[in-house]
Amino acid sequence: MYVADFFLVPVYIIILYLFFKAKRKKYDNPLLRKYHLYGFWIKIFASLLFILYYSYLTIGDTTVLYQCEGNNLYHLILKNSSNLKYLFKSGKDFDLSLVANHYNKGYFRDESNFMVIRLDAIFSFISFGSYAVINLFFASLAFSGLWKLYLFFYEQYPKLHKQFAISILYFPSLVFWSSGLLKDSLCIAALGWLTYSLYSLLVKKKSLIRNCIIIFIAGYFLGVLKIYILLAYMPFFILFLLLKNAQRIQFKFFRYLFVPVIIALTVYSFTSFLSSYNSELGGYAVEDLTSSISHLNEVIENRTGREDAASNFSLGETFDGTFKGLIKIAPVAVATTFFRPFIWEAHKISQLMAAIESLILMFFTGYVLLKGGIFNFFKNILTDPLIMYCFLFAVTFGLFIGASTLNFGTLVRYKIPCLPFYTIALFLIYEKAKERSAKKQLERETEIKVISLPVSVA
Repeated sequence: MYVADFFLVPVYIIILYLFFKAKRKKYDNPLLRKYHLYGFWIKIFASLLFILYYSYLTIGDTTVLYQCEGNNLYHLILKNSSNLKYLFKSGKDFDLSLVANHYNKGYFRDESNFMVIRLDAIFSFISFGSYAVINLFFASLAFSGLWKLYLFFYEQYPKLHKQFAISILYFPSLVFWSSGLLKDSLCIAALGWLTYSLYSLLVKKKSLIRNCIIIFIAGYFLGVLKIYILLAYMPFFILFLLLKNAQRIQFKFFRYLFVPVIIALTVYSFTSFLSSYNSELGGYAVEDLTSSISHLNEVIENRTGREDAASNFSLGETFDGTFKGLIKIAPVAVATTFFRPFIWEAHKISQLMAAIESLILMFFTGYVLLKGGIFNFFKNILTDPLIMYCFLFAVTFGLFIGASTLNFGTLVRYKIPCLPFYTIALFLIYEKAKERSAKKQLERETEIKVISLPVSVA
């Protein structure tokens, strides 16, 4: 951080506060206004911590790649307006003789990297090139997406407003790693907007043109930045939307007949889609996915000379690169995503935060299992569309992240898209267990009252 940042940051925080305050006034519900306000300030505080963390404690892509090259592109445009063309070109078309650091040349071949660099340059024009202020902008984008995700779940179960706030607006890892100049901030923003807009369009039947535009933009950003999030998310969310509409069928027989058909058609359609676009999806295609994971594992294991090699870990199982091998390591991979790093495996402050969080999540998972029972746990997943969508996405995404990310430094960031969905699934299952327990208690009390009633003698 530079001296100017200490003057610019407070000014831009006030500007962002006034912007979101105007948005907040549109909500008549005082509860929503309260959570929106709390969520905003938590996000700003997390962004300030993020700025300090990457400015003084560690280095990473946010500074040595995105800010370095984005700020460089910004100054290139200021010096020569003809360089403005690079904002509209792909990274592979960038003149590599103009890069600020020659070690970053290879990153320009990946369009996801150049997208963040491009946005950094664009935001530089309204932030005087301030790294700290640009982080605030990225954090604000992420907050807007998280808020839309919160609204979506709140509209399903308003009484669980506090649980949804904990899962989405207050979740430490999710809040922190989506509060700065990273792909993760943009992906979280896109995921939230995509979810709410699809729901508004297909279920609420509102704002056709507006929602279509948002869906296109959000889908585009996810496709460019991290397409695997989109591939893991869409089938389960579409399934939820279909099952949500199926619940409107009044006759139970047709409803129970229709649901398996919907599930089968969704799986078949999505599998057919993936198979049809193998060449476009590249390493994320069905036939290449497991081999790509195997290759990533080899790359990480060979990084023994790197500074972050101390954060490498093993699943304890050998992955042979086949789909059968992926299924074999699935339980360990999923558990790794949600419950690791363990306390003794943390080597950095960020990893220690994630370790404490994972420990709490592990205890909460065990508590929900004990509270409701294993049978009811899986019954709820199979019978409730919202729980099914949240849990299946979280576990599927967790499987691929756990299997392909054998470094705690990257694991704590890459897993954040599935954390709120997993936590929400647990809260929903726990709520159903409480309702069953209350219902049984009421039935017992009713039976006792009936038995204790005096018998009248004719």
